[in-house]
Amino acid sequence: MKKFWNWTKNEEGRTLFLNGVISDETWYGDEVTPKIFKDELNIGDGDIVVWINSPGGDCIAASQIYNMLMEYKGSVTVKIDGIAASAASVIAMAGTEVQISPTGLIMIHNPLTIAYGDANEMEKAKAMLSEVKESIINAYELRTGLSRVMLSHLMDEETWFNAKKAVELGFADKIMFSKNEDEKEIEGLSFSNMVAINSILNKFPKKEIPIIDAGTSYEELNKRLNLIK
Repeated sequence: MKKFWNWTKNEEGRTLFLNGVISDETWYGDEVTPKIFKDELNIGDGDIVVWINSPGGDCIAASQIYNMLMEYKGSVTVKIDGIAASAASVIAMAGTEVQISPTGLIMIHNPLTIAYGDANEMEKAKAMLSEVKESIINAYELRTGLSRVMLSHLMDEETWFNAKKAVELGFADKIMFSKNEDEKEIEGLSFSNMVAINSILNKFPKKEIPIIDAGTSYEELNKRLNLIK
């Protein structure tokens, strides 16, 4: 078994490193690997630090690791020093506190799979992916407080967040090494038009605001904003 995690221990406590792909093979039907991870997590007590630098991987493994960290009795400080993408971003949501490097990135997107068979099998795969997406949104919603509709759109667009945007939207609590106490007040940039559009709309009072997709032209956006005013 090739482990994708590593533990270290020093005077300050225990540290877990999640580097690379989250599980080269699926944990689905695997009773051994999850047990080893859980045993190593619970072999000690006290607060732990989890460093993440991963492009993602198996969503079943990510789900179980997320649950194990959420149930851990001590404090869990997540530190994203490189990238927490796809399934790795789900694990990051389990932190009691989530910190991100000023050069770090978070990426969220819709779950993916490979399917074969007739039309019925394709429909089953589609339904399965929809449910997996809803389960992932549960974790994002619990941490960020963002609406499920907004989170769904962000996943549809495969959205990348730099450190400032991650803090602004609630995916992270603070930027590592930063001396700014009001990081959530700083507007950060992201790589998705949807984030910018929703950021603008969220500044208006609560009214019936039509959903705007990423393909909306600037002329159409301006027209709708004027209607809202």
